Amino acid sequence: MQYNEIMVRYGELSTKGKNKKKFINKLVQNVRFALYDFNQLNVTGERDRMHLELNGADSDLVLERLKSIFGIQNFSPVMRLERDIEKMKIVAVDMVQELYSEGKSFKITTRRADHEFSLDTDEINHLLGSEVLKNIDGIKVKMKNPDINIRVEIRNEGIFLSSQTILGAGGLPVGSSGKGMLMLSGGIDSPVAGYLTMKRGVEIEAVHFYSPPYTSSKSLQKAKDLTSKLAAFVGNIVFIEVPFTEIQEEIKRCVPEGYSMTVTRRMMLRITERIREKQNGLAIVNGESLGQVASQTLHSMLAINDVTSTPIIRPVVSMDKNEIIDLAQRIDTFELSIQPFEDCCTIFAPATPKTRPDLEKARRYEARLNIEELIQRVMDNLVFSEIKVGETSEIQQADKYSSLL
Repeated sequence: MQYNEIMVRYGELSTKGKNKKKFINKLVQNVRFALYDFNQLNVTGERDRMHLELNGADSDLVLERLKSIFGIQNFSPVMRLERDIEKMKIVAVDMVQELYSEGKSFKITTRRADHEFSLDTDEINHLLGSEVLKNIDGIKVKMKNPDINIRVEIRNEGIFLSSQTILGAGGLPVGSSGKGMLMLSGGIDSPVAGYLTMKRGVEIEAVHFYSPPYTSSKSLQKAKDLTSKLAAFVGNIVFIEVPFTEIQEEIKRCVPEGYSMTVTRRMMLRITERIREKQNGLAIVNGESLGQVASQTLHSMLAINDVTSTPIIRPVVSMDKNEIIDLAQRIDTFELSIQPFEDCCTIFAPATPKTRPDLEKARRYEARLNIEELIQRVMDNLVFSEIKVGETSEIQQADKYSSLL
């Protein structure tokens, strides 16, 4: 059946009271971003439903794209009709006929939002059920767990019939909880951290440190491809390239090897803090998992966090590696993350990093660097790109996100 609309039902948004309109508007914006290449769509968000008029767009492709968008409880491809009982009967029979095979059962489930409609829910259920039984030989009614369930919604703006309900991603619309800067390394953990943060309504911008010629262009592209995977949950994400070669070379020259990782992470956090201020973010997000590597012990976190008072969100901090891998596979970032293109942390990793670094020593060694000059040169050479859902390595371009410069 060629559906003419998709109906979206909200999840947690239903509990937002006076703020509900703000959340719905953000979700509508995210849906439009995610479906940017379907020019014929018309998206409108009402208090209890969102409607996507297809206008000839491929409903299967649109449905697939909607599955990843946070803030959606579930959605259905629907036939939207004028308030015409005879047309409703014809479409109900057609829907059941399309899904029916020998031995299958059905039911009609009606929800009547418009209580002025001439028939009540029981009358509609009986009318449409009788029409199906009259026109489809052998079919039986089953009230509990039927094979086919035709949902009918009677609303002021029309009659909506659907035979399928698809589970959405849940959570809150991305951007409804503010903005955070995701420290995206290119490994397994940070994309998962970004996903979990977005699920709670936080817009993310991906901050990626790279150190040419030590890191390759393929390593940078890998980070962009991971960002494209995450963009599926919102439509587009700002990607920020941070040139880090000079700072890493200075750390290698001036800081004892055991403390080089600690000082490196402190400098990364300082720079991310500056970017957060520039981009009007509210938090920093990273993929640290407690005890997984030397820089992720509580002692290391204390020494590294010393450089910022910004809230740091660590969504995977208590997860073990297998749990993180399982989630990475589910959101389709795992295979990209394990591609053998090393990032700047891996390239410059010391043989024996301190797992219990002393904060005062870290400060003292770091003081050997000209911190402000180094950071300013980095900030002067940031590169901003906008990564959209569905873009691949072949078509991703470094389109400058000029409005942020």
